[in-house]
Amino acid sequence: MKCIVLEGAAGLDNLKLIERDIPRPGPGQILIRMKAASLNYRDLINVTMGIYKLPFIPLSDGCGVVEEIGEGVTRVKAGDRVAPSFFQTWLSGRPEAHLLGSSLGGPIDGCLTEYMCLSQDGVSKVPDFLTDEQVATLPCAGLTAWRGLMEAGLKAGETVVVQGTGGVSIFALQFAKAAGATVIATSSSDEKLARAKALGADHLINYKATPEWAKEVRKITGGLGADHIVEVGGAGTFVQSLQATRIDGHISVIGVVGGFTQDIPIAAIFGGNLHIKGISVGSRAMFEDMCRAIAVNRIEPVVDRTLPFAEARAGFELMKGQGHFGKIALKIA
Repeated sequence: MKCIVLEGAAGLDNLKLIERDIPRPGPGQILIRMKAASLNYRDLINVTMGIYKLPFIPLSDGCGVVEEIGEGVTRVKAGDRVAPSFFQTWLSGRPEAHLLGSSLGGPIDGCLTEYMCLSQDGVSKVPDFLTDEQVATLPCAGLTAWRGLMEAGLKAGETVVVQGTGGVSIFALQFAKAAGATVIATSSSDEKLARAKALGADHLINYKATPEWAKEVRKITGGLGADHIVEVGGAGTFVQSLQATRIDGHISVIGVVGGFTQDIPIAAIFGGNLHIKGISVGSRAMFEDMCRAIAVNRIEPVVDRTLPFAEARAGFELMKGQGHFGKIALKIA
């Protein structure tokens, strides 16, 4: 089988297309013939910064078809279309340290391969109406947005701020609208904001033209602030998020696109009685809840473009330049 491996040292130059033997499933395991994968900002960091021990196969998100099952497998059968779980051993309940070390695409080999051999517990069946590429966007970006909003108790009529137009933010926009929320979208691109509006965004803020966008959020919400902020910018946006959130509101801290560290005005947190929660994807049970909601609401993930498997590096370069809207997918089969 063909797979793409990061070996030798971190960096896009060290992504290598190699051949490996097709693995065979043991008891409780399944062999998946991969059909598609997608990229996350996490994958770019893992490849360029050398977070995990080398070599490893990148990418946490994928979609495939069960090719073969091992002894004792009952959750799926040959021919089922499935998505591997981001965390292979976080099945349900609260996160624990030993569960969060089981993520695909580092430290465990990921989805940039023609075949994967996984535990039957580490996959879920997926909505039939989605394409392989759309399914491949769900395990990390989709589930992160779902947990950041739904696990925080999003209710109809509340206001959600989504930052930028990457995968997590676009999923958050779609889930929020399906739940009956008002969505404020931010971006530095008027063109991307227009596309966000077409997906249902109610209010648009160009943060390049309005750097102190928290004031605009306050204005839109009649001075109250937003109920939920999907915080993907990290150091570059966190203080604005604090200022844009209503009393007793929720900030789901998801990304670090704008940097890792920032001086925090602590008084704004306790003074605003804010709920600030770090979100690192979610459990298999959360994923399956999300898939049911996607099926009922016929939510279609936004795939900006799909590249051939062998052009994975071009996908990473595109993500690095932040030129995409929604997700970047790779066609494997």
